[in-house]
Amino acid sequence: MFQTTLDTPTGPIHVTQEGEAITRLTWGRGRSDDTPLLGEAASQLRAYFEGTLTEFDLPLEVKGSEFQKKICDAMYAIPFGDTVEYGDIARQLGAPAQAIGQGCGANPIPVIIPCHRVLSASGLGGFSGGTGIETKVWLLRHEGAAGLLI
Repeated sequence: MFQTTLDTPTGPIHVTQEGEAITRLTWGRGRSDDTPLLGEAASQLRAYFEGTLTEFDLPLEVKGSEFQKKICDAMYAIPFGDTVEYGDIARQLGAPAQAIGQGCGANPIPVIIPCHRVLSASGLGGFSGGTGIETKVWLLRHEGAAGLLI
């Protein structure tokens, strides 16, 4: 397992690589290893936060149940600047919206797998990364989805 940390406008982000895939992204600091994949992940994340990258192209491995992987696949397909509701993914996967919300909260690779683009029917919903909802709002504004917040 290799890891790297980079500073972002939402705080330091810690990225983990296992094998040849990115497996985790968390807020906080940790050690910084030097691998080609972590270098590329850091480069793409910097470009995202600078506003020059709208789609990540990294090998990812979601460690979790098959259902969790399906939720992450559905979130990964949401384009930059777009949002969907938990209910939209629930209908797509034939599952309760509450289960989708729990799966979004358990997303092991936020930002790259954009769980921040999933909203509740009545508002923003939650966000388990960074400083919580403030980080979700920052990411949505960064992507130009701020019209939803006004």
